[in-house]
Amino acid sequence: MTDVLYLAWRYLTHHRIKTLILVTTIALIVYLPVGLNVLVGQSADELTARAADTPLLVGARSSPLELVLSSLYFDADTPELTIYAEVERIAASGLADPIPLYVRFRARNQPIVGTTLDYFEFRRLRLASGRAMAVLGECVLGAEAAQRLGVGAGGAVVSSPETVFDLAGVYPLRMQVTGILERSFTPDDLAIFVDLKTAWIIQGLVHGHQDLAAPEAAAAVLDRDENRITANASVVQYTEITAENIDSFHFHGDRAAYPISAVIAVPHDEKSGVLLMGRYESEGEAARIVRPRVVIDDLLGTVFTVQGFVVAALGLVALATLATAALVFLLSLRLRRREIETIVKIGGSRLNVGALFASETVIVLIVGGAMAAALTLLTRLFGAGAIRAFLLG
Repeated sequence: MTDVLYLAWRYLTHHRIKTLILVTTIALIVYLPVGLNVLVGQSADELTARAADTPLLVGARSSPLELVLSSLYFDADTPELTIYAEVERIAASGLADPIPLYVRFRARNQPIVGTTLDYFEFRRLRLASGRAMAVLGECVLGAEAAQRLGVGAGGAVVSSPETVFDLAGVYPLRMQVTGILERSFTPDDLAIFVDLKTAWIIQGLVHGHQDLAAPEAAAAVLDRDENRITANASVVQYTEITAENIDSFHFHGDRAAYPISAVIAVPHDEKSGVLLMGRYESEGEAARIVRPRVVIDDLLGTVFTVQGFVVAALGLVALATLATAALVFLLSLRLRRREIETIVKIGGSRLNVGALFASETVIVLIVGGAMAAALTLLTRLFGAGAIRAFLLG
């Protein structure tokens, strides 16, 4: 038997290209469905981990999936907006702690997330350097955002206008970077965090103007009397908040009607969560409440359905490939007729010839299976990191 295995091995090593093609084919046939299952499973774990950590999400009655993707991953179009009154409503209920989110603006493709300091505690985010934002116009950067923007604590970033021609006259805001977060390997690494009021300033809902009583503002004064100063169109809206002008920023209208994209509701216990969800079930509600884990599970259900079709297709391809490999072996028998005759003439039996060809087939299958196992192991070890890099890309 050792002689048969030696001859089989020598034949395979002599015909390297043929052997390499057969081994690679077998490896891919085995690896593709198995590796796909591993990657889909790891992707599901990455997606559901963040959703599972977010108990409830309140937003407008638009697409629940769009609401979840925008609020948790900052990677979807801005959903239909709700209003700040929902934050006050949840807080007044005493059933949950509200964390507002306003995810709408960007700075050089990095999402600007308007929220409160409670968000950092909720997501267990820690500062690697600097401090948290404290006043209007300050921001904290995720580790990946800081790297992409090339900015550290003490630097500045400028918000990008939503359109090339901003007819509303809302100018980009230059924000001071007060801190950089530690890398968390989540979408938070990509974000620029600002106070909710700063996000409203970017939108132009909170304004700061020149001090028209100052002598240097004389050119902007259209009319002046004892009680009132009327300005002309040359009054400058500040694009940077400083210690000198911060007191001039003021709100217009009712703050409860100001826009936000979502509210993360953190119930005090399971019963409180159920009661809070019940308050959003009436038909006349302008807002909806969702469990992000349920929404992501529905999405993954669709993904797994598609995966089933893909695996079935791979199975058909595998059968066709195996049939082709079997044909290659059968054709090689015809081409090796003289070799078989020589083996028989030197005393080899038909059993030895059959064992020789069976050994060649088994060696190819074993090596191909080993390669598939190695690829699967590499996928398990590095797949999660690759998925995080893709999600953060």
